[in-house]
Amino acid sequence: MIKGGDGRLIRIDKKENCCGCTACAAICPKSCIEMKEDKEGFRYPEVDEEICMECGACERVCPILNKTKEEKFQQEGYIIQNKDQQILRESTAGGAFTAIAEYILNKNGVIFGVELSKDLQAKHIYVENKNELYRFRNSKYMQSIMDETGKTQRKVKEFLDADRYVCFSGTPCQIEGLKKYLKKDYPKLITVDVVCRAVPSPFIFRKYIEYQEHKMNQKISSVRFRDKYYGYKYSTMNVMTNKNQGKYHKGVESDPWLRAFFSNICDRPSCHKCNFRKQYRVSDFTIWDCFNVGRFSKNLDNDKGATRMLIHSEKGKAIFRDICGEYNYVQVNPEKLIEGSKEVKASVAPNDKRKAFFDDANRMNGVELYEKYFPDTLKVKLERIIRLGFYKLGIYAVAKKVFVKITHKY
Repeated sequence: MIKGGDGRLIRIDKKENCCGCTACAAICPKSCIEMKEDKEGFRYPEVDEEICMECGACERVCPILNKTKEEKFQQEGYIIQNKDQQILRESTAGGAFTAIAEYILNKNGVIFGVELSKDLQAKHIYVENKNELYRFRNSKYMQSIMDETGKTQRKVKEFLDADRYVCFSGTPCQIEGLKKYLKKDYPKLITVDVVCRAVPSPFIFRKYIEYQEHKMNQKISSVRFRDKYYGYKYSTMNVMTNKNQGKYHKGVESDPWLRAFFSNICDRPSCHKCNFRKQYRVSDFTIWDCFNVGRFSKNLDNDKGATRMLIHSEKGKAIFRDICGEYNYVQVNPEKLIEGSKEVKASVAPNDKRKAFFDDANRMNGVELYEKYFPDTLKVKLERIIRLGFYKLGIYAVAKKVFVKITHKY
Protein backbone atom coordinates (compact mmCIF):
# COMPACT_ATOMS: atom_id res chain seq x y z
CA MET A 1 0.00 0.00 0.00
CA ILE A 2 0.94 3.66 -0.03
CA LYS A 3 1.60 4.46 3.58
CA GLY A 4 0.09 7.53 5.13
CA GLY A 5 -3.47 8.73 5.61
CA ASP A 6 -2.94 10.46 8.94
CA GLY A 7 -1.19 13.64 7.88
CA ARG A 8 2.23 12.06 7.43
CA LEU A 9 4.49 12.08 4.40
CA ILE A 10 3.82 9.75 1.49
CA ARG A 11 5.86 6.56 1.23
CA ILE A 12 5.60 3.84 -1.38
CA ASP A 13 5.35 0.44 0.26
CA LYS A 14 4.26 -1.54 -2.83
CA LYS A 15 5.23 -0.15 -6.20
CA GLU A 16 2.08 -1.47 -7.83
CA ASN A 17 0.26 1.27 -5.87
CA CYS A 18 2.04 4.21 -7.50
CA CYS A 19 1.19 5.19 -11.07
CA GLY A 20 3.86 7.91 -11.29
CA CYS A 21 1.39 10.73 -12.00
CA THR A 22 3.58 13.28 -10.11
CA ALA A 23 0.61 14.97 -8.38
CA CYS A 24 2.26 14.55 -4.98
CA ALA A 25 5.41 16.37 -6.12
CA ALA A 26 3.36 19.14 -7.73
CA ILE A 27 1.25 19.88 -4.63
CA CYS A 28 4.09 19.87 -2.08
CA PRO A 29 4.32 23.39 -0.55
CA LYS A 30 7.96 22.83 0.42
CA SER A 31 8.99 21.26 -2.90
CA CYS A 32 10.56 18.42 -0.97
CA ILE A 33 9.24 15.58 -3.16
CA GLU A 34 11.18 14.52 -6.22
CA MET A 35 10.34 11.75 -8.70
CA LYS A 36 13.37 9.49 -9.00
CA GLU A 37 13.98 6.57 -11.32
CA ASP A 38 14.30 3.09 -9.79
CA LYS A 39 16.26 0.11 -11.12
CA GLU A 40 13.42 -0.73 -13.52
CA GLY A 41 13.39 2.77 -15.00
CA PHE A 42 10.14 3.98 -13.43
CA ARG A 43 9.83 7.15 -11.35
CA TYR A 44 8.58 7.17 -7.77
CA PRO A 45 8.32 9.96 -5.19
CA GLU A 46 11.18 10.44 -2.76
CA VAL A 47 10.66 12.81 0.16
CA ASP A 48 13.36 14.94 1.74
CA GLU A 49 12.29 14.25 5.31
CA GLU A 50 14.48 17.03 6.69
CA ILE A 51 12.39 19.60 4.80
CA CYS A 52 8.99 17.89 4.94
CA MET A 53 6.54 19.44 7.43
CA GLU A 54 4.15 16.46 7.25
CA CYS A 55 1.17 18.53 6.09
CA GLY A 56 -0.37 15.56 4.27
CA ALA A 57 -1.03 17.48 1.05
CA CYS A 58 0.69 14.78 -1.00
CA GLU A 59 -1.63 12.08 0.35
CA ARG A 60 -4.76 14.08 -0.35
CA VAL A 61 -4.01 14.40 -4.09
CA CYS A 62 -2.89 10.84 -4.70
CA PRO A 63 -5.40 9.32 -7.18
CA ILE A 64 -4.74 5.83 -5.79
CA LEU A 65 -5.22 6.78 -2.14
CA ASN A 66 -8.28 8.81 -3.14
CA LYS A 67 -10.02 6.77 -5.80
CA THR A 68 -12.66 8.41 -7.97
CA LYS A 69 -15.87 6.41 -7.84
CA GLU A 70 -17.08 5.35 -11.28
CA GLU A 71 -20.61 6.59 -11.90
CA LYS A 72 -22.64 6.14 -15.07
CA PHE A 73 -23.58 9.16 -17.16
CA GLN A 74 -24.65 9.92 -20.73
CA GLN A 75 -21.81 9.44 -23.20
CA GLU A 76 -21.39 9.83 -26.94
CA GLY A 77 -19.33 7.52 -29.14
CA TYR A 78 -17.78 8.11 -32.56
CA ILE A 79 -15.39 6.57 -35.06
CA ILE A 80 -13.49 9.42 -36.67
CA GLN A 81 -10.91 10.17 -39.33
CA ASN A 82 -9.36 13.59 -39.85
CA LYS A 83 -10.07 15.03 -43.31
CA ASP A 84 -6.59 16.57 -43.52
CA GLN A 85 -4.50 13.90 -45.27
CA GLN A 86 -1.17 15.10 -43.88
CA ILE A 87 -2.45 15.07 -40.30
CA LEU A 88 -4.00 11.65 -40.90
CA ARG A 89 -0.75 10.30 -42.34
CA GLU A 90 1.35 11.61 -39.43
CA SER A 91 -1.04 10.45 -36.71
CA THR A 92 -1.05 7.04 -35.04
CA ALA A 93 -4.72 6.43 -35.82
CA GLY A 94 -7.34 8.86 -37.16
CA GLY A 95 -5.91 12.25 -36.16
CA ALA A 96 -8.61 12.98 -33.57
CA PHE A 97 -6.48 14.94 -31.13
CA THR A 98 -5.18 17.54 -33.59
CA ALA A 99 -8.65 18.93 -34.31
CA ILE A 100 -9.38 19.29 -30.58
CA ALA A 101 -6.01 20.97 -30.06
CA GLU A 102 -6.53 23.40 -32.95
CA TYR A 103 -9.92 24.37 -31.51
CA ILE A 104 -8.27 25.26 -28.19
CA LEU A 105 -5.43 27.16 -29.86
CA ASN A 106 -7.99 29.21 -31.78
CA LYS A 107 -9.20 30.39 -28.36
CA ASN A 108 -5.68 31.53 -27.40
CA GLY A 109 -5.27 28.32 -25.47
CA VAL A 110 -2.33 26.09 -24.56
CA ILE A 111 -1.82 22.43 -25.46
CA PHE A 112 -0.03 19.95 -23.21
CA GLY A 113 1.03 16.63 -24.69
CA VAL A 114 3.90 14.20 -25.07
CA GLU A 115 6.77 14.56 -27.51
CA LEU A 116 9.78 12.37 -28.17
CA SER A 117 12.66 14.68 -27.34
CA LYS A 118 15.99 14.89 -29.17
CA ASP A 119 17.52 12.67 -26.49
CA LEU A 120 14.78 10.09 -27.23
CA GLN A 121 12.77 10.53 -24.04
CA ALA A 122 8.99 10.88 -23.85
CA LYS A 123 8.34 14.22 -22.15
CA HIS A 124 5.26 16.28 -21.39
CA ILE A 125 5.61 19.75 -22.90
CA TYR A 126 3.23 22.54 -23.92
CA VAL A 127 2.84 24.45 -27.18
CA GLU A 128 0.94 27.59 -28.14
CA ASN A 129 1.28 27.39 -31.92
CA LYS A 130 -0.47 25.16 -34.49
CA ASN A 131 2.82 24.62 -36.30
CA GLU A 132 4.11 22.71 -33.27
CA LEU A 133 1.25 20.22 -32.95
CA TYR A 134 3.17 17.70 -35.04
CA ARG A 135 5.30 17.09 -31.94
CA PHE A 136 2.36 15.33 -30.29
CA ARG A 137 1.40 13.11 -33.21
CA ASN A 138 2.24 9.41 -33.12
CA SER A 139 2.28 7.15 -30.06
CA LYS A 140 5.14 7.11 -27.56
CA TYR A 141 5.36 3.60 -26.14
CA MET A 142 6.91 4.43 -22.78
CA GLN A 143 5.96 6.40 -19.67
CA SER A 144 6.29 10.13 -20.20
CA ILE A 145 8.27 12.38 -17.89
CA MET A 146 6.02 14.95 -16.18
CA ASP A 147 9.02 16.79 -14.67
CA GLU A 148 10.64 15.46 -11.52
CA THR A 149 9.25 18.17 -9.24
CA GLY A 150 5.73 18.64 -10.61
CA LYS A 151 6.31 21.73 -12.73
CA THR A 152 4.04 20.43 -15.50
CA GLN A 153 0.91 20.43 -13.33
CA ARG A 154 1.85 23.78 -11.81
CA LYS A 155 2.17 25.29 -15.27
CA VAL A 156 -1.31 23.95 -16.18
CA LYS A 157 -2.73 25.66 -13.09
CA GLU A 158 -0.87 28.87 -13.87
CA PHE A 159 -2.46 29.08 -17.34
CA LEU A 160 -5.92 28.22 -15.99
CA ASP A 161 -5.66 30.82 -13.22
CA ALA A 162 -4.77 33.33 -15.94
CA ASP A 163 -8.14 32.46 -17.53
CA ARG A 164 -6.66 30.72 -20.55
CA TYR A 165 -7.96 27.56 -22.19
CA VAL A 166 -5.81 24.50 -21.59
CA CYS A 167 -6.00 21.14 -23.35
CA PHE A 168 -4.12 18.41 -21.51
CA SER A 169 -3.58 14.94 -23.00
CA GLY A 170 -2.11 11.94 -21.25
CA THR A 171 -2.80 8.52 -19.80
CA PRO A 172 -5.88 8.07 -17.58
CA CYS A 173 -3.75 8.04 -14.41
CA GLN A 174 -2.05 11.30 -15.43
CA ILE A 175 -5.44 12.91 -16.04
CA GLU A 176 -6.81 11.81 -12.66
CA GLY A 177 -3.62 12.94 -10.94
CA LEU A 178 -3.93 16.37 -12.56
CA LYS A 179 -7.58 16.68 -11.53
CA LYS A 180 -6.74 15.75 -7.92
CA TYR A 181 -3.94 18.32 -7.91
CA LEU A 182 -6.18 21.09 -9.27
CA LYS A 183 -8.87 20.31 -6.63
CA LYS A 184 -11.65 21.92 -8.66
CA ASP A 185 -13.16 21.84 -12.11
CA TYR A 186 -11.94 24.61 -14.39
CA PRO A 187 -14.43 25.45 -17.18
CA LYS A 188 -11.55 26.12 -19.59
CA LEU A 189 -9.69 22.86 -18.94
CA ILE A 190 -10.17 20.17 -21.59
CA THR A 191 -8.67 16.75 -20.91
CA VAL A 192 -8.04 13.97 -23.41
CA ASP A 193 -7.00 10.56 -22.15
CA VAL A 194 -5.52 7.90 -24.39
CA VAL A 195 -6.49 4.29 -23.74
CA CYS A 196 -3.20 2.61 -23.00
CA ARG A 197 -2.25 -1.04 -22.85
CA ALA A 198 0.37 -0.23 -20.19
CA VAL A 199 3.40 2.06 -19.87
CA PRO A 200 6.69 0.26 -20.57
CA SER A 201 10.00 1.21 -18.98
CA PRO A 202 12.09 4.09 -20.36
CA PHE A 203 15.14 2.17 -19.09
CA ILE A 204 14.28 -0.80 -21.31
CA PHE A 205 13.72 1.57 -24.22
CA ARG A 206 17.24 2.91 -23.70
CA LYS A 207 18.44 -0.69 -23.91
CA TYR A 208 16.57 -0.98 -27.23
CA ILE A 209 18.33 2.11 -28.57
CA GLU A 210 21.65 0.60 -27.49
CA TYR A 211 20.70 -2.63 -29.29
CA GLN A 212 19.69 -0.89 -32.51
CA GLU A 213 22.71 1.41 -32.62
CA HIS A 214 24.96 -1.65 -32.31
CA LYS A 215 23.08 -3.54 -35.05
CA MET A 216 22.97 -0.57 -37.42
CA ASN A 217 26.38 0.80 -36.44
CA GLN A 218 24.76 4.22 -36.58
CA LYS A 219 23.50 6.83 -34.13
CA ILE A 220 19.70 6.88 -33.89
CA SER A 221 18.25 10.34 -34.40
CA SER A 222 14.54 9.63 -33.96
CA VAL A 223 11.88 6.93 -33.72
CA ARG A 224 8.25 6.61 -34.75
CA PHE A 225 6.54 3.92 -32.70
CA ARG A 226 3.60 3.58 -35.07
CA ASP A 227 4.40 4.30 -38.70
CA LYS A 228 1.92 3.76 -41.56
CA TYR A 229 4.54 2.88 -44.17
CA TYR A 230 2.67 -0.37 -44.94
CA GLY A 231 -0.71 1.06 -43.95
CA TYR A 232 -2.56 1.56 -40.69
CA LYS A 233 -3.41 -2.09 -40.09
CA TYR A 234 0.21 -3.14 -40.35
CA SER A 235 1.77 -0.34 -38.32
CA THR A 236 5.52 -0.61 -37.91
CA MET A 237 8.35 0.71 -35.79
CA ASN A 238 10.30 3.30 -37.79
CA VAL A 239 13.88 3.84 -36.62
CA MET A 240 15.74 6.77 -38.17
CA THR A 241 19.45 7.50 -38.34
CA ASN A 242 21.41 10.15 -40.20
CA LYS A 243 22.24 7.57 -42.87
CA ASN A 244 19.35 5.10 -43.26
CA GLN A 245 16.80 7.68 -44.50
CA GLY A 246 14.20 6.16 -42.17
CA LYS A 247 14.10 2.86 -44.09
CA TYR A 248 13.77 0.66 -40.99
CA HIS A 249 10.15 -0.55 -40.82
CA LYS A 250 9.40 -3.60 -38.68
CA GLY A 251 6.13 -4.68 -37.10
CA VAL A 252 5.08 -6.27 -33.84
CA GLU A 253 6.20 -9.68 -35.08
CA SER A 254 9.85 -8.71 -35.59
CA ASP A 255 10.84 -5.41 -33.96
CA PRO A 256 12.40 -6.14 -30.53
CA TRP A 257 10.84 -3.14 -28.78
CA LEU A 258 7.33 -3.87 -30.01
CA ARG A 259 7.77 -7.53 -29.11
CA ALA A 260 8.86 -6.55 -25.59
CA PHE A 261 6.00 -4.10 -25.14
CA PHE A 262 3.27 -6.45 -26.32
CA SER A 263 4.66 -9.33 -24.25
CA ASN A 264 3.94 -7.32 -21.05
CA ILE A 265 7.46 -7.98 -19.80
CA CYS A 266 8.56 -4.40 -19.10
CA ASP A 267 5.45 -2.56 -17.85
CA ARG A 268 5.09 -0.39 -14.75
CA PRO A 269 3.84 -2.59 -11.86
CA SER A 270 0.72 -0.43 -11.34
CA CYS A 271 -0.40 -1.12 -14.91
CA HIS A 272 -1.14 -4.73 -14.03
CA LYS A 273 -3.64 -3.61 -11.37
CA CYS A 274 -4.72 -0.34 -12.93
CA ASN A 275 -7.28 1.72 -11.00
CA PHE A 276 -8.14 3.85 -14.02
CA ARG A 277 -9.45 1.32 -16.53
CA LYS A 278 -13.15 2.02 -16.79
CA GLN A 279 -15.77 3.20 -19.24
CA TYR A 280 -16.88 6.27 -17.33
CA ARG A 281 -13.88 8.54 -16.87
CA VAL A 282 -13.05 11.98 -15.46
CA SER A 283 -11.67 13.25 -18.78
CA ASP A 284 -13.67 15.05 -21.46
CA PHE A 285 -12.50 12.73 -24.26
CA THR A 286 -11.12 9.21 -24.42
CA ILE A 287 -9.47 8.23 -27.70
CA TRP A 288 -7.92 5.00 -28.98
CA ASP A 289 -7.36 2.83 -32.05
CA CYS A 290 -10.05 1.31 -34.24
CA PHE A 291 -8.40 -1.41 -36.31
CA ASN A 292 -11.74 -3.11 -36.89
CA VAL A 293 -13.24 0.05 -38.37
CA GLY A 294 -14.95 -2.00 -41.11
CA ARG A 295 -17.47 -3.21 -38.51
CA PHE A 296 -18.73 0.34 -38.20
CA SER A 297 -18.09 2.02 -41.54
CA LYS A 298 -17.07 0.80 -44.98
CA ASN A 299 -16.17 4.35 -46.03
CA LEU A 300 -13.64 4.77 -43.21
CA ASP A 301 -12.14 1.32 -43.77
CA ASN A 302 -9.39 2.61 -46.09
CA ASP A 303 -6.30 1.57 -44.07
CA LYS A 304 -5.40 5.22 -43.40
CA GLY A 305 -6.26 5.12 -39.70
CA ALA A 306 -9.34 5.52 -37.52
CA THR A 307 -9.92 6.64 -33.94
CA ARG A 308 -12.53 5.59 -31.44
CA MET A 309 -13.72 8.63 -29.49
CA LEU A 310 -15.76 8.41 -26.29
CA ILE A 311 -17.05 11.78 -25.05
CA HIS A 312 -17.79 12.03 -21.34
CA SER A 313 -18.68 15.66 -20.61
CA GLU A 314 -20.96 18.39 -21.84
CA LYS A 315 -17.85 20.45 -22.59
CA GLY A 316 -16.57 17.64 -24.78
CA LYS A 317 -19.88 17.26 -26.60
CA ALA A 318 -20.02 20.99 -27.31
CA ILE A 319 -16.48 20.99 -28.70
CA PHE A 320 -17.24 18.00 -30.91
CA ARG A 321 -20.23 19.79 -32.42
CA ASP A 322 -17.93 22.71 -33.28
CA ILE A 323 -15.13 20.63 -34.80
CA CYS A 324 -16.97 17.69 -36.36
CA GLY A 325 -16.62 19.32 -39.77
CA GLU A 326 -12.89 18.51 -39.57
CA TYR A 327 -13.71 14.80 -39.46
CA ASN A 328 -15.25 12.06 -41.52
CA TYR A 329 -17.12 10.17 -38.82
CA VAL A 330 -19.92 7.86 -37.80
CA GLN A 331 -21.73 7.90 -34.47
CA VAL A 332 -21.67 4.62 -32.55
CA ASN A 333 -23.44 3.46 -29.42
CA PRO A 334 -20.88 3.79 -26.57
CA GLU A 335 -21.39 0.17 -25.50
CA LYS A 336 -20.74 -1.01 -29.06
CA LEU A 337 -17.74 1.32 -29.30
CA ILE A 338 -15.89 -0.33 -26.43
CA GLU A 339 -16.94 -3.86 -27.39
CA GLY A 340 -13.83 -5.92 -28.02
CA SER A 341 -11.54 -3.27 -26.51
CA LYS A 342 -10.44 -5.15 -23.41
CA GLU A 343 -7.82 -2.54 -22.57
CA VAL A 344 -10.57 -0.01 -21.71
CA LYS A 345 -11.64 -1.94 -18.62
CA ALA A 346 -9.16 -4.76 -18.00
CA SER A 347 -5.49 -4.69 -17.00
CA VAL A 348 -2.96 -6.84 -18.82
CA ALA A 349 -1.32 -9.65 -16.84
CA PRO A 350 2.44 -9.41 -16.22
CA ASN A 351 4.76 -11.72 -18.08
CA ASP A 352 6.02 -14.61 -15.94
CA LYS A 353 9.58 -13.70 -16.92
CA ARG A 354 9.26 -10.07 -15.85
CA LYS A 355 11.50 -10.27 -12.76
CA ALA A 356 14.21 -12.25 -14.55
CA PHE A 357 14.03 -9.81 -17.46
CA PHE A 358 14.66 -6.75 -15.27
CA ASP A 359 17.36 -8.57 -13.31
CA ASP A 360 19.12 -9.28 -16.59
CA ALA A 361 18.52 -5.73 -17.81
CA ASN A 362 20.54 -4.42 -14.88
CA ARG A 363 23.54 -6.61 -15.68
CA MET A 364 23.41 -6.99 -19.47
CA ASN A 365 23.91 -4.51 -22.27
CA GLY A 366 21.09 -3.89 -24.73
CA VAL A 367 22.36 -6.35 -27.33
CA GLU A 368 22.69 -9.18 -24.83
CA LEU A 369 19.27 -8.47 -23.31
CA TYR A 370 17.27 -8.36 -26.54
CA GLU A 371 19.10 -11.27 -28.13
CA LYS A 372 18.32 -13.41 -25.09
CA TYR A 373 14.62 -12.57 -24.77
CA PHE A 374 13.65 -11.51 -28.31
CA PRO A 375 16.04 -13.22 -30.72
CA ASP A 376 15.59 -12.89 -34.46
CA THR A 377 14.72 -16.57 -34.97
CA LEU A 378 13.68 -18.34 -38.16
CA LYS A 379 10.07 -18.24 -36.96
CA VAL A 380 10.25 -14.45 -36.52
CA LYS A 381 11.79 -14.02 -39.97
CA LEU A 382 9.16 -16.24 -41.60
CA GLU A 383 6.29 -14.33 -40.02
CA ARG A 384 7.73 -11.07 -41.28
CA ILE A 385 8.13 -12.52 -44.80
CA ILE A 386 4.52 -13.74 -44.75
CA ARG A 387 3.18 -10.37 -43.57
CA LEU A 388 5.18 -8.46 -46.17
CA GLY A 389 4.13 -10.97 -48.82
CA PHE A 390 0.48 -10.36 -48.05
CA TYR A 391 1.11 -6.61 -48.18
CA LYS A 392 2.88 -6.74 -51.55
CA LEU A 393 0.13 -8.92 -52.99
CA GLY A 394 -2.40 -6.35 -51.84
CA ILE A 395 -4.25 -8.83 -49.62
CA TYR A 396 -2.95 -7.85 -46.16
CA ALA A 397 -6.21 -6.19 -45.12
CA VAL A 398 -8.21 -9.22 -46.30
CA ALA A 399 -5.84 -11.63 -44.52
CA LYS A 400 -6.13 -9.61 -41.32
CA LYS A 401 -9.93 -9.70 -41.51
CA VAL A 402 -9.80 -13.49 -41.79
CA PHE A 403 -7.39 -13.61 -38.84
CA VAL A 404 -9.71 -11.44 -36.76
CA LYS A 405 -12.72 -13.55 -37.66
CA ILE A 406 -10.94 -16.74 -36.59
CA THR A 407 -9.14 -15.49 -33.47
CA HIS A 408 -11.35 -12.52 -32.42
CA LYS A 409 -8.13 -10.53 -31.94
CA TYR A 410 -7.64 -7.15 -33.53
